Amino acid sequence: MPVGPCRKGILAGRFLPHTCTVNSPVLYSSRPVVSVIVVAADSGASMRDCIDRVLACELPLEVVLIDNGSADGVPQAIARAYEADARLQVVFNHANLGFGPAVNRAVRQATGEAVLVLNPDCLLREADLDSLLDVLAHEPKAGLVGAVVCDEQGVADPASYRRDPLLARALASLFGRGEGVNVDGALPDTLVEAEAVSGALMLLPRKVFDQLEGFDEAYFLHCEDLDLCRRVRDLGYRVLLAGDVRVLHGKGGSSRHRPVFVSRHKHRGMWRWFRKFDPAARNPFVAAAVWLGIWGHFLLQIPGQLRRSAKRVARSEERVVRSE
Repeated sequence: MPVGPCRKGILAGRFLPHTCTVNSPVLYSSRPVVSVIVVAADSGASMRDCIDRVLACELPLEVVLIDNGSADGVPQAIARAYEADARLQVVFNHANLGFGPAVNRAVRQATGEAVLVLNPDCLLREADLDSLLDVLAHEPKAGLVGAVVCDEQGVADPASYRRDPLLARALASLFGRGEGVNVDGALPDTLVEAEAVSGALMLLPRKVFDQLEGFDEAYFLHCEDLDLCRRVRDLGYRVLLAGDVRVLHGKGGSSRHRPVFVSRHKHRGMWRWFRKFDPAARNPFVAAAVWLGIWGHFLLQIPGQLRRSAKRVARSEERVVRSE
């Protein structure tokens, strides 16, 4: 059998046992360096590319793909395609548990020394994963490492480098005055400390994830990443952004199908984060105003979301008719 290139991985300053590849699959006798957790929820065909990219890496890793009741058949197809690859586990929940609960369930079945939470529409290169693991290994008190996520045109998402969404900052962002939630200016191209990074890609040491007891499962979808970043810092660890790591992220794979459902849980997450962490929530009058503002904003968005959803359905049907 031809033997592929061999390498050594490093995490937390320690060399892991020597590993080699034979006919593509990575073989290792010890626990993997990193467990990659991908949550599916009717995420579409792009998830296949995500999984393909990760499993093409020669690092000793495992992938736990956990499905929240998808009806598109993609998780099943991925399971069939990689049924001979022991690095992939596919877990079927048969219901939508929410993002955080699904990640927590997947991590309980994982064995890696680090946990990489990766959106199903992110395309990760091995060099980028290497860089992120190096940060985790060599930066003191590194508790969570993120990357700059970009769209297909290479435009960076400002949410890659942001602050806690305190009420004062949210208002500053709204009115364009003062310190907002997103950090102003061009995104850094070096390693910097951050208050929060994009939840599309988050790398944590397993021991930190366990100390935190994972994601707060009271969030269903959205803002659980902000919550996690805050709790990492409250625990005395650092949140870091690897500005030189740029990862392609195609937004909205699941949300396009259910925009109102996703928006409702996003606003619900905003309310929970505000009550947990914002000192302004201690004032009952301010809290009441924030509650009205959050849910008023949600209601105002619904007509536009429904119109855009109807247009997408119409365009999709038109493409089907033309193809026939």
